Order: sequence, then C-alpha cells, then structure tokens
Amino acid sequence: MIEEVKKYLKEVDAFSSKDPKAIENFRISYAGKKGILNDLFAAFRTVPNEEKKAYGQELNHLKKAVSEKIKFLQSQLQSTSNDFQIKDPSRTPFPIESGNRHPLSVVKNRIIDIFTQIGFTISEGPEIEDDWHNFTALNLPEHHPARDMQDTFFIQTDPDILLRTHTSSVQVRYMEKNQPPIRTISPGRVFRNEAISARSHCIFHQIEGLYIAKDVSFADLKQTLQYFTNALFGNSKIRLRPSYFPFTEPSAEVDIYWGLETETDYRITKGTGWLEIMGCGMVDPNVLENCGIDPEIYSGYAFGMGIERIAMLLYQISDIRLFFENDIRFLKQFKATL
Repeated sequence: MIEEVKKYLKEVDAFSSKDPKAIENFRISYAGKKGILNDLFAAFRTVPNEEKKAYGQELNHLKKAVSEKIKFLQSQLQSTSNDFQIKDPSRTPFPIESGNRHPLSVVKNRIIDIFTQIGFTISEGPEIEDDWHNFTALNLPEHHPARDMQDTFFIQTDPDILLRTHTSSVQVRYMEKNQPPIRTISPGRVFRNEAISARSHCIFHQIEGLYIAKDVSFADLKQTLQYFTNALFGNSKIRLRPSYFPFTEPSAEVDIYWGLETETDYRITKGTGWLEIMGCGMVDPNVLENCGIDPEIYSGYAFGMGIERIAMLLYQISDIRLFFENDIRFLKQFKATL
C-alpha cells in the first residue's frame, strides 16, 4: 500500500501543464469526490496496524503535494493572464506581422524625393480624361497617326471620354492654370489596351516631369537627367538617342550604362550594356500655345518614365505581373525598403 502511495507521489511531482483543461482533469482525478486521495483514505482501515503510521504519513505527504501542485499550476495560468492584460489590454491573442510598402510605392517615393530636392512640385490629375487633355492639346489632333501608338480605353457612352494613357494630361492641366516658371512632376496610374505579359500590362504607373521658363535649353534637360540617374542608380553614364514624341521636338530616348559584368547583364541589355529608362525632349511650341503659354517667350523640357520599369531594374524583377498579384511571398521581400 505504501508503495502505491509513493508511485502516485512521483506522478504528482512529474506532472506539469499549461493547459487549463489538463490541470482541471488532474485536480479532479486526485482531489475530486471520487478521486485517488479519497480511495486511498478509504483504504486506510485495511492497512495492517504496524504500517498505519507510515502509510498515514505518506498519504498526508501525497495530499499536500497534490494541493501545492494544483495551486502552483493555477497561479501560473493566472500570472500569464495578468501579464497579458497589464502589457497591452488591446493586443490580439495572435502575432501580427509588420507591414511594408509596395515596391512600386517605394520606387515612386524615391523618384519624387530626388526631384523635389531640386525644386520640382507634385501635380496630380484625373484618371478619366477627355480627348483634349489626353491627345489634342499634346499636338495629337484627331486622326493623327501617332494616336495609334497608344491603344486607348474609351468610355463607350461618350467617345470623347477615356482612361488616360499617360500623365502628360496632368501637365496640360497644370499649364492651363499656371504661368511660367513651371517646374513640376506628375506621378500616377495610366491605362493602355495592351495584352498582359511578363513585360507589359494594361495598367501601369508613370512619373512625368515638366520645366517651363525663359531660355531653357536641351543642355538643362541633360543636366537634370544626369543628376537623377546618379541619385537613383549611383554614378552612371547616360546617352540620349534621337526619337519621336508628338509633344516634344527634338525628342530623345534616355539610356543608362548598366554594364556587362554578369550573364544577367548580357540578357537584359541584349549584349550592349545599355538600358533604356525614359523618353524626353523639348516641349513642342504647339503644346505651349495650346496651353496658353507664349512659345516666343518661354521654352521648356519634359521627360517621362514608367515606375514599373525602374523597379524591375532596381530589384532585378523579370515579370511585371508580380506587382499586381498581391502575392504576400513576393511583397515580404521588400521589408528592408521601408
């Protein structure tokens, strides 16, 4: 009988749990009305007289051990509950991971910060535009062949209303309301009716810049672009290749020298080492005149770039669709860019 009590004592000493249900089951099994202690006390009368003293001492020892164990485990539960309440009563019972900015927001904010440091303001406009601000005022009259370069989403109920194809429409609105000197950048979302693939999407983001003042030259434009590429990519070489845009003349594409150090460099630069990052040019006099600015007095330059393209270069992302799929595994990689 004494050996049985000692066996239960070892079980009590070894028991440990943080589960309230398990602790309650332990209490009932030992200290309940039909528990082990009651059975052992009931069996006391059957113990031989010479063993009763030793048996009673062991039984009292077991009873005390059970009581202390129950109090200890319950106090631990109460302590854990109190600690939680004291630290933060509004805290949720499960961990919440910290959020992070979308990579496009990170890149957009970096570009904005670079240009605002040299005096550019931020201007915004509607995503649903009219034909005048999106095309005609930008030297793209009706039936102009260059309109075909931008597959447009038109609103069926009104052929004059469309989803803007570039943020140049914001620049038109800004020039209509402000007189030179003008120095502004226009970030925003644009839409084009293009097939979605790894390199193109029907929705993307642009930042376009505009500077209008007296005696603005192409040299001023190049100096601004060199400052921007150095700030964003580090010290870099740029080149300007002649191109065509209806709203600028002369126009150019801007390339930066990416290098040919790795196999990836060869692939993304097609073996040349150069990467196109934006278009630019001197604002066409017709555009200035359409916006109520005298082209005989003022001149200016404009430039524009796709934020997705810049982000893909900076982070070496090969598929533009990743920016729009909200895959948490992809977005988590940009925690360090907060």
